[in-house]
Amino acid sequence: MQKITSIKGRLIYDSRGNKTIEVDVITDNKYVGRTSVPSGASVGRNEVINFPNGKPEQCLMAINDNYKKFLGIDPIDLKCIHDTIREIDNTDNYSNIGGAFAFAITIAAMESASKFLHVPLFKILTNKPKLEFPIPLGNILGGGLHAGIGTPDIQEILICPHGSKSIRDAVEINFNVHKELCNVLYEKNLNFTGGRSDEGGWAPEINNEEALEASCKACENLGYVLGKDVSLGIDLASSTQWDPKCEQYIYKHNKLQLDEEKQIEFVSDLIERYKLIYVEDATHQDSFEAMHELTNKFPNVFITGDDLTTTNKRILSHAIKSKSCNAAILKVNQAGSLYDALQFAQHANENDIKIITSHRSGETIDSQIVHIGISTGSKMLKIGVVGGERISKINELIRLSEYDLIHGMTQL
Repeated sequence: MQKITSIKGRLIYDSRGNKTIEVDVITDNKYVGRTSVPSGASVGRNEVINFPNGKPEQCLMAINDNYKKFLGIDPIDLKCIHDTIREIDNTDNYSNIGGAFAFAITIAAMESASKFLHVPLFKILTNKPKLEFPIPLGNILGGGLHAGIGTPDIQEILICPHGSKSIRDAVEINFNVHKELCNVLYEKNLNFTGGRSDEGGWAPEINNEEALEASCKACENLGYVLGKDVSLGIDLASSTQWDPKCEQYIYKHNKLQLDEEKQIEFVSDLIERYKLIYVEDATHQDSFEAMHELTNKFPNVFITGDDLTTTNKRILSHAIKSKSCNAAILKVNQAGSLYDALQFAQHANENDIKIITSHRSGETIDSQIVHIGISTGSKMLKIGVVGGERISKINELIRLSEYDLIHGMTQL
């Protein structure tokens, strides 16, 4: 039986230049699994604590103090590794050691096991006989907390190439739309600098409607038919606009102030006008009733919870009971350990909640989430379009498209 023989952590930096941790789990003194920890800007209240007191150094100290407890464990025994972590920190949100501890060790261990067994990571994460590729969901225009002052209030405008027949074709479409959108934005505003958001989408000084119109025009300029070849999606990150004191959504750029009812009307209008296929966090993170109304009204649109569900099985159960979404984001570091995230995915699949496996705005060059997306039966893979930390995931998706073990692309 293979055994973990060494664990080593170090401080490195993410795509925003912030400190994070990287962990090596070594099996049989030979097979190295390496994982580094991403971080989000728009963070749900119910996410686990990434680093104790916000300090990666404290998380690294916890790894150095406890790594010996994992020596001798079979790296493929994810439950045992998870249980060992829980013996060290049994808090609900990993506040003692940091969710980054659980994230890094569990994924690095499985990566080490995959190298020992000489099989791709996705294959040891599932025993399903038939797998499909999730559709790559690309970020073409950014705003909100991902892009800064002057940009749209909508945090992300996304492109979904659901008419594609292959991963290569889907990736090419995402690149093409991203590039053409830049041309459209330059035509609209000669002062556009070509600046980009955290996730690689363009970050122009325009309002929400102008941003969506420009995105539609980019698709049409390339001959793509909206709703057939490609569709747009949005991440509103509505908790960042919600003011609990006045119980209003404040859209600073568009100078809008909406109550819950008006917010539903606003989102509904965007879905209908721009033929959106995907809407993430359309209302704030506690607004299960409003999300239910949208889910009921648009059954063929991915009404997706992120801050709403935060890769938390207990909260997902509440969302399922109240019918508050038909899709949910899976971000492993929202949950803590890979075991936690896979439990969430299983619960989602058992209840017909479509999974979208997602990157974070502060990313690393790791590509394990591609394998996690495939193994969990995710319908979409939200990994951006450009930037080294995004390209690493896109290129891994292309490499995996060569495997005969996976049959075709997800059909929406």
